Amino acid sequence: MNSFFSLADKVALVTGALGLLGRQHCDALAQAGAHIFVTDIDQEGCDAFARDLATEYHITALGCAMDITDEKSLCSVRDTMQKQFGRINILVNNAAVNDKAEQRSGKVDYTSLEFFPLQLWKQSLEVNVTGIFLCCRIFGALMVENGSGSIINVASTYGMVAPDQSLYVRPDGTRMMFKSPAYPTTKGAVLALTKYLAAYWGSKGVRVNALSPGGVENGQEEFFIDNYSAKTPLQRMAHPNDYKGAIVFLASDASQYMTGANLVVDGGWTIW
Repeated sequence: MNSFFSLADKVALVTGALGLLGRQHCDALAQAGAHIFVTDIDQEGCDAFARDLATEYHITALGCAMDITDEKSLCSVRDTMQKQFGRINILVNNAAVNDKAEQRSGKVDYTSLEFFPLQLWKQSLEVNVTGIFLCCRIFGALMVENGSGSIINVASTYGMVAPDQSLYVRPDGTRMMFKSPAYPTTKGAVLALTKYLAAYWGSKGVRVNALSPGGVENGQEEFFIDNYSAKTPLQRMAHPNDYKGAIVFLASDASQYMTGANLVVDGGWTIW
């Protein structure tokens, strides 16, 4: 059974690799034996994290500054990958713009629908949808050439159900924020794109699946953690490492007959 989950000598690229979940995705893939391209917008940070992965897991890890909305940036990393390995086996499209509860300063106007800036709407579409499309097109083409590959598009429970705006209301009645319309819209688009690509590339040996995580505890205000946990059957928010098994599963031969699917790992959030 272990051989089904092994990623030994596979080559993986993770976008948004320096983020909370991006680091966990990289760690999981490296632990399973994959060589990792650590990509994000910060070259120095990517290099440092890649060194840590290589040292801990005795794999090859390369840090690459990459803007997923810039075709030239993506092609440059693709060329580096071809020169180094001649292939890519796994692509994890993790990078995204997300209005997070732990990043709010208390102002709510621009997060509400009526005042949500068009610029932020366009930025979310550019990163969360166009960026994933470009990554799939450029790196997926290499998979097609090699006749195999696994693409994992990180979506969200909010691509499936509407945000519960009551989560962001403090016990005293004040509101921390609204979840914006952009995030669920773009994550819904990711699910649709995943199905399209799975159908388009199925005959080429390239599998395309989505992972829809639930909310991750990360220093949010206590009331928010309590609100979220109370609406989750498992009675807690996710820990950052709760998605490592799902990533390895989707990347490996353990899911070899799975494509076009949305793997929901949310503590039961979407069952009611």
